[in-house]
Amino acid sequence: MKFSVIIPLYNKAPYVAKAIGSVLSQTFGDYELVIMDDGSMDGSFDIALKAIEGHGHCHLYRQQNFGVSIARNNAVALSQGEYLCFLDADDWWEPLFLEEMSKLIEEYPDAGIYGTNYTIVNETKRKTRVANVGVEQGFEKGYIDYCKVYAKTLAMPLWTGAVCMPRRVFDEMGGFPQGINLGEDFMLWIRVALKYKVAFLNKPLSYYNQDVDSANRGVGRLHNPQHHILWNLDFLSEYEKTNQDCKQLIDNLRTYGLLPYYLSKEYHDTAKEELAKVDWGRQSDKMRKQYERSLFSLRSEYRIRQLCSWGKQWLFRVLK
Repeated sequence: MKFSVIIPLYNKAPYVAKAIGSVLSQTFGDYELVIMDDGSMDGSFDIALKAIEGHGHCHLYRQQNFGVSIARNNAVALSQGEYLCFLDADDWWEPLFLEEMSKLIEEYPDAGIYGTNYTIVNETKRKTRVANVGVEQGFEKGYIDYCKVYAKTLAMPLWTGAVCMPRRVFDEMGGFPQGINLGEDFMLWIRVALKYKVAFLNKPLSYYNQDVDSANRGVGRLHNPQHHILWNLDFLSEYEKTNQDCKQLIDNLRTYGLLPYYLSKEYHDTAKEELAKVDWGRQSDKMRKQYERSLFSLRSEYRIRQLCSWGKQWLFRVLK
């Protein structure tokens, strides 16, 4: 079997049937679907069970609520495919995703991980757009420098719903890290990308759904630093010293991702400690000036943006 498609499932009742349907609609048939329900309490399990009924190559398992990393890792352990693809239960694929991924593997067999571009869906903001991944204009497919490409626009060149990797590489890396609630996928991708070639197809074949209830999304809320990737980057410290592209990427992620924590009273001090690791001489004038502003001014502006965003979301739900 060539592909194992892994879907972790937790309280995604409104979305999971569409995700499963997009897998069952693939034009490439040499795959299995393995779904791991992570203790859903909203009927997701029953919806998934009905969606795969009659499809012998689809398997649904259930575990206690251990988190997305363990759900994915346990599903991988129960799968058999030579290559692993990951799809979250609120996202979906184009029918050609696996077929195009198979071609990419054949053309670039030395890669340790493969990715395609993807479409970001946000109906709340009335925006649907192809991710502005930082590849050169006109780039169609080939090997990319993951850190350099990612650092340009901070649009993920390897996004979980548009990634494939050999099982042997996944096993070598030990799978997804446990205990990280935000950035567990990045922690795996960058470890692979720093050791192996990354092959990328600049064609949007997957859909990243940002309209999911914020209570069921990792982004958009503050996490305990103990479980946040930006406070768990010690494994990259040597690369930061020797690899300028890696250093640039990590610093860009810090300055962008730590802002809400820097502005919060609870996490301000610990965010400030992490920001002290940034090479500010290589940051943009806009970013430097942002952090040079007074906390009061920054907090006020950030709060206004939040209120406007919440207002738009509420209005969208009312009018939908």
